[in-house]
Amino acid sequence: MKHQRVPPSESRASLVFPELLPSRLPETTGGTTGGEQIRVKRRTRPDFATVAEKNRSVKTTTMSFASMHRYGELYVNFMKTRKRVFIDQLGWNLPCADGMEFDQYDTPFCRMVVVHEYGEVLAGIRLSPTTAQVGLHSYMLRDAQLGLLNGLPRDVLFFDAPVDPTVWEATRVFITDAVGAARRPAIQKILVNKMIDTVKESGGSSIIGIVPKIYARWLRRLDLNAVPVGPRFRIDGTLNQAILFNTRYSIQ
Repeated sequence: MKHQRVPPSESRASLVFPELLPSRLPETTGGTTGGEQIRVKRRTRPDFATVAEKNRSVKTTTMSFASMHRYGELYVNFMKTRKRVFIDQLGWNLPCADGMEFDQYDTPFCRMVVVHEYGEVLAGIRLSPTTAQVGLHSYMLRDAQLGLLNGLPRDVLFFDAPVDPTVWEATRVFITDAVGAARRPAIQKILVNKMIDTVKESGGSSIIGIVPKIYARWLRRLDLNAVPVGPRFRIDGTLNQAILFNTRYSIQ
């Protein structure tokens, strides 16, 4: 089957995955031609004071199997949101029950990072240590390399998948469509910073995971020292690549 490249802005994944924007927005200027002024809409930076004010009500929570009981229905809402995002919206073929999406990597080893507001889940990430092992399965990238996952190529990494307590894998990364364009950069920053803090608190110093290829460049622009660590491949028409970055700095 011949695959055609789908522009990132047109892929279904572009509606979900956190698009980490460049630190500077381009500006346009007006000009004249034939004595007639051309009116060009100028893109301006958001009012960051206003953005901060609008996000005062946003909360971040990291849950584990041992702590999820402290947060009421947040864990269930997180799993139901994953179902709406990855199954209903993206059309991925994943297990679900009682309106919740899950797979073999949702174990007591993992941590669930949730960005929420008044009980509504806005964004989330699942984190797993690369030392996790449950039966045949360890973590997604390593299992793909071992040929245990049909949906991912075996050559997903340039090197042997690490088994190291300082390296954590990020999967099921999403921001819901309830987050409008004006708030999206702020929610992205909140989500990524909470992810970094969670891994650091768990003794990790690096994060590995698969992202749409175009986002890897923006991660580097945010000074996260993200580097590609595998070849490009396609999922649902979206060009993807494994990346690795350290947890030394948070996004300012």
